[in-house]
Amino acid sequence: MATNKSSLEEKKNELSSKDSIEYEKIMEKKLHEDDDEFKEKFEENKLIKSDDETQPADIGGRTYYSILLSISLLSLISRLYNIDKPSHVCWDETHFGKMGSWYIKREFFFDVHPPLGKMLVGLFGILTGYDGEFPFGKPGDEYGETKYVGMRVCCAIMGAALVPLAYMSVWLLTKSLMSSLFAALLILLDVGTLTLSRHILLDPIMMFFIMMSTYCQLKFLSYHNRPFSIPWWIWLALTGTFMAAAIGVKFVGLFIILFVGMSTIHDLWRILGDKTSVVKHFIARALCLIILPVIMYIAIFAIHLKILNHSGNGDGFYSSAFQSQLIGNRLYNVSMPENVAYGSVITLKQRRTGGGYLHSHWHLYPEEHPPRQQQITTYAHKDFNNEWIIKLADREPEPGDSAQLVVSGDLVRLEHKETRRNLHSHTEPAPLSKRQFQVSGYGVNGTGDANDVWIVEVLGSPPGTAIQTAKSHLRFIHYHVRCVLHSHDKKLPKWGWEQLEATCNPNIREPKAVWSVEEVTDKRLPNASFEIYSPSFMERFMESHAVMTQGNSGLKPREGEITSRPWQWPIDYRGQIFSGKDHRIYLLGNPVIFWGCLAAHVLFIVYFLAHSVKAQRGHRENKIWRNHKETMLTACWWLLLGWALHYLPFWPMTRVLYFHHYFPAFLFSAMLTGVILDHTVILLMTLAPESLAGTVFHTVVGSLISGLLLSFYLFSPLTYGMDGPMAHEEGSSMAGIKWLNSWDI
Repeated sequence: MATNKSSLEEKKNELSSKDSIEYEKIMEKKLHEDDDEFKEKFEENKLIKSDDETQPADIGGRTYYSILLSISLLSLISRLYNIDKPSHVCWDETHFGKMGSWYIKREFFFDVHPPLGKMLVGLFGILTGYDGEFPFGKPGDEYGETKYVGMRVCCAIMGAALVPLAYMSVWLLTKSLMSSLFAALLILLDVGTLTLSRHILLDPIMMFFIMMSTYCQLKFLSYHNRPFSIPWWIWLALTGTFMAAAIGVKFVGLFIILFVGMSTIHDLWRILGDKTSVVKHFIARALCLIILPVIMYIAIFAIHLKILNHSGNGDGFYSSAFQSQLIGNRLYNVSMPENVAYGSVITLKQRRTGGGYLHSHWHLYPEEHPPRQQQITTYAHKDFNNEWIIKLADREPEPGDSAQLVVSGDLVRLEHKETRRNLHSHTEPAPLSKRQFQVSGYGVNGTGDANDVWIVEVLGSPPGTAIQTAKSHLRFIHYHVRCVLHSHDKKLPKWGWEQLEATCNPNIREPKAVWSVEEVTDKRLPNASFEIYSPSFMERFMESHAVMTQGNSGLKPREGEITSRPWQWPIDYRGQIFSGKDHRIYLLGNPVIFWGCLAAHVLFIVYFLAHSVKAQRGHRENKIWRNHKETMLTACWWLLLGWALHYLPFWPMTRVLYFHHYFPAFLFSAMLTGVILDHTVILLMTLAPESLAGTVFHTVVGSLISGLLLSFYLFSPLTYGMDGPMAHEEGSSMAGIKWLNSWDI
């Protein structure tokens, strides 16, 4: 019986093995049939991918370029339509138009952004006949006869290029015309991107360089099978060039550098196994993506400093040595006393990045900050109220006094030349820094009390060392309170003219409580040339970055200014008023597109999880569908990374933020959404019966495009101009599109 049972089991296993093999053959045949059926269905709707990684296939070749030409023309038309309206200054045109004017007039100024964008604005002005004389005083100022349209047109052309660049970039990622078309339409029909592109701003310039960096990097990667060929080198070098240009406009360009860097690391990891060429690949990328951008970035600043060689309103943000290189500055080619004597008129500048001049004026501290004595502040600009007379602690200077040099360890008084009040401190708390003491102006005609006395020290030098103009690092310690004269980046309210708070810091070792004498006026002392303090280019380059970094971190909202936080941007919670006159313009993302992008992000995660679960369970799919999903998921992960890199870093920032900061991230979000929409359409087609696949395709795609066009029609007045009552007022034509109460339309 045991033998018979064993024989039966062997026969059963043999049959099972044969059945299994037969089942595998049947399934393999079915999958091939499904491949042919799937391919046939896709070919009918022109959705099959191109096999050429660098050029569109012939089936898509004519279609690809027809679509590219069409969306490029539509983008250009939409950006240039009525671009002369409104004929007054809109929002930040007051800053960047003014800075373009300063480049034309070669007057030095300070800004928190690198110079390339403003230089291009100035160049646009020169090329289109603008003479640089319009003041760009404030939003709402009429342009009149000023030739401003050319600058807007040049910015608009760069903004118009975003649409075809998105189209071509998505094609390189997916080889899908529908993904590319959807991505391009989402950017073309977004009224927020359109608004930013139609004004004299840095945003269209920066976004153009970001998208060019992205496109060039993807184009370079498409030549991975032809390494070290001429096109391979060209696209690699162009990637580095546009990376330098992006960060040369705004420091936000750092995010695209991170994106390209991560893509490069991934690409190098792919070829790591090829020991013979990996070193050459690494050197090529180091040359084109590190060394070339660094050289170009430094060159941008070299051109910037060469052009702005005349004194302007930004001089005071920089060191005395830096200012000595600016034609027209009081320190340019100047001869002044090398030392300071009692009775000398001096200016004191704080020796820190962005440090201002010790300053006073006739205004008093308000009642809530007693006693009501004269305000002492620091001020970044040249001004006669920065001048002080340095005096002995125990007597007033006489007209016939001989020159007695001020040395380290002396007891001194500082009299404000304009108001004749002495620099004074006491134990009353400072207005903003409550743990530090108030500094004020006290006395009448230079006569005060014992709290006007300070000990002057030259850091790193023994007592008795004479103070040297510009060179000596000074500390002023209050004789009675034992605190040190100090200032920081805290701005006083309007009663203090938003100048920086000056205090007396109990921490007398505070490293930033250090000053230098910038200017000395004293006919009794011999003059020496200031040329000895001239800095090198690299010293000016480094100082420029230190001042920009300091300025960026210190940006705070002005009173009554509309700002926003990063959580509000993707949900289109609040926009930005560009023009508040009769021709109203409001920066707001197309809500249908913005909210659709959020839904696409969620849908992508759902698709990815479904794919992962199926793969883990061993679910078998036909080859074309599997390849399509892998391409789609890979493209979406890279685009999601681009969105995250351009969006998430804003969350921890403490500086003032605005809605327009989100738009570089939006470009990646829109491209991701285009890929997801294409995949969703294909998914619906595969689920439908074969006879209805074409109908489903045309219905869904037609509905999506119609919805996008309708949303653009509804919200385009936000870009092209609104008039009449506000949306919340009776009889307003905008009432129907005020979907959120937070929108100021």
